[in-house]
Amino acid sequence: MEMWKKYASMKGPVKSLSPCPSVRTICAGMDEYSRFVDWDKMDASIQNQDPKELTCTEFQELKQLARQGYWSKNHSLRAKVYHKLIRDIPCRTVTPDANVYRDIVVKIVGKRNSGTLPLPEFVDNNLVPTYCLNAEGIVAVRKIISCIGNQFPDISFCPALPSVVALLLHYSQDEAECFEKVCRILACNDPSKRLIDQTFLAFESSCMTFGDLVNKYCQAAHKLMVAVSEDVLEVYSDWQRWLFGELPMVYIARVFDVFLVEGYKVLYRVALALLKFFHKVRAGQPMESDNIQQDIRTFVRDIAKSVSPEKLLEKAFAIRLFSRKEIQLLQMANEKALQQKGITVKQKRQNVHLAVHAENFKSEIVSVKEMRDIWSWIPERFALCQPLLLFTTLEHGCSLNRFYSHIEGHEPTLLLIKTTAKEVCGAYLSTDWSERRRGGNKLSFFGTGECFVFRLQPEVERYEWVIIKHPELAMAGSERGSHSTQASNATSFSSVPLDPSDRLSPFLAARHFNLPSKTASMFMAGSTECIIIGGGDGQAFYLDADLNHGRTSHCNTFNNQPLCSENFQISVLEVWGFKDTLSV
Repeated sequence: MEMWKKYASMKGPVKSLSPCPSVRTICAGMDEYSRFVDWDKMDASIQNQDPKELTCTEFQELKQLARQGYWSKNHSLRAKVYHKLIRDIPCRTVTPDANVYRDIVVKIVGKRNSGTLPLPEFVDNNLVPTYCLNAEGIVAVRKIISCIGNQFPDISFCPALPSVVALLLHYSQDEAECFEKVCRILACNDPSKRLIDQTFLAFESSCMTFGDLVNKYCQAAHKLMVAVSEDVLEVYSDWQRWLFGELPMVYIARVFDVFLVEGYKVLYRVALALLKFFHKVRAGQPMESDNIQQDIRTFVRDIAKSVSPEKLLEKAFAIRLFSRKEIQLLQMANEKALQQKGITVKQKRQNVHLAVHAENFKSEIVSVKEMRDIWSWIPERFALCQPLLLFTTLEHGCSLNRFYSHIEGHEPTLLLIKTTAKEVCGAYLSTDWSERRRGGNKLSFFGTGECFVFRLQPEVERYEWVIIKHPELAMAGSERGSHSTQASNATSFSSVPLDPSDRLSPFLAARHFNLPSKTASMFMAGSTECIIIGGGDGQAFYLDADLNHGRTSHCNTFNNQPLCSENFQISVLEVWGFKDTLSV
């Protein structure tokens, strides 16, 4: 915000990158940005239409103009807006500029045929999109990428780079200017501003984060992916390729308009919207091939047949996504999980189905297929872990004390219940049960918003934290007076304060939200007398000390329906952990 206020108040010509008009009034001309464009291939609607200038003084106004495509109809105006937005990105002290490019390009490219110039390994053999570039532009993309590779030896994995270079070349007067623009994006040193992934760890964790977001915001599409794909995470690992590779020029340019203003979160939004549209268009239809990954790529490539750029962005911004802070916490948790597994460079990904393998999985409650379905619901950072049976009433007896003794020290855990009426239900519990002791002798709630409850028999249904589907409930809490809000925070968060430094994931911790009441964060609680999961006007689960009888009803935390008969007798209870995720 502060950067934009500074941006908006500046006057006079700008001397960096290349000469640029004032910030407050950016006027359009066209010839200076035509060098690399094949205008015969370009959509006539984005060549040189109105508006001719941009007058804007507030960040929120700029944000709305970007979403509305204000400068998308004028090629030269867009070029000048990009120039200014990129120039204001905070960068490292030493960031390669246009002069550096002019100094090194001959040495880097030499006398080799620029059209066949090999690309650095970090682009992962991705094809270079042409985006309506002319022959000179297509050659220039390879030259610029090669020079970037020379100047950024710390980049180890950046498959989005060819697309970004090809796009920005459209809006640059020469190769050197494009080089400098891309360098500024890569050299951003604002820790709160994430732009382009440059390592495999960052890329892979973004794929896991996208998978987590799909699981929560595109449940119908996720169910389809699980049903038709051997490895759903492999499908989601394509999410950046959908944007920076398959999406047509006019679409990715509209996405980039907003990305430069709002940041990385926009990319998640648009990829989620693409998946929603894919599911809507293909629902009930047979797959075009037996490869869902290829089908999605084809759909995105041909998206103009079914969805306009305006509809795509409208759908993207209709998704009520987590805050930027929460997504950053999720990304950090995924990165930490990958580091703990030693996955920091590109390697063959384990098939998720192998985590629940028919040969080494045995449960008295669920089948292999049912456990795989449950595994598809859990956070991606645990999805590659193998299930580990920690406790079963058939072997360890019906005792709450033995229940605690076998499962404490494990985080997360999966609770499975089979009733004497052959109903099957359960809960994914994000936090170590030893946290119950922090409340002393008082029964107190703990856990995070990643907890969820479900039933499998007689029909499948999953209920997540109510705030995920109804974020306005948390917003309502924040809109109350400061005295009321403080009181709410005191009651909501006094249950068990957790130190994020000793947790694998503080993602969706209740203390991050201004909740309207404590009932919105009653995730899990336990004592020597009972276990409670979910609270507020009822409990999703109440289990007695003998693990023999239980109750289930609607509760505010998960907004669930009863998960089985409201008063039930337990036939078998199992608790499963995740190998290699001990919380000690």
